[in-house]
Amino acid sequence: MPIRVLRLAICAAAAALALAAGTAHAQASEDAVKAAFLPKFARYIALPAAAQPAEGQPYYLCVIGRDPFGALIDQAAASETIDGHAVAVRRFPSADIPAVAGCHLAFLAGTEQQTTLMLTALRRQPTLTITDARWGTPRGMIHFVVDGGRVRFHIDQAAASDRGITISSRLLALAVDVRQGGR
Repeated sequence: MPIRVLRLAICAAAAALALAAGTAHAQASEDAVKAAFLPKFARYIALPAAAQPAEGQPYYLCVIGRDPFGALIDQAAASETIDGHAVAVRRFPSADIPAVAGCHLAFLAGTEQQTTLMLTALRRQPTLTITDARWGTPRGMIHFVVDGGRVRFHIDQAAASDRGITISSRLLALAVDVRQGGR
């Protein structure tokens, strides 16, 4: 009987490890897809003229708060060039306005309260804000979700327009839904 119990325990442990590995792999794949999307978003937006990167300057993709991507986002950004501008990743622990003033795109992640504060801090800047349903309900102009096992996103075109940001119809067509119109 003890050998049977031991075998059962080993099988249960193996099943638990396989399940955990599958979950970890799914999370890694989800993060890799999101990291690949982020620098590409710059291709499909038009910032106000005053907010465009200067000649020889990169588009700054800022990760503000929690960074779930690590090197994945650096690798994805390194392969992007938009209208002759490289994409450079910057990381900030919070949305300290003087520090994040040059961000063209900003991925925000933290608690719901932290994300809400970050969105509020960036409200007056022409920065494309991107959030993730995994970290709570506050939404940026682009909000990642996992729908049917696939990484998708919602777009708040009204919020982008309020900041002078135009989002390409090609990107809008990929969204799960698009919020338009006034508040």
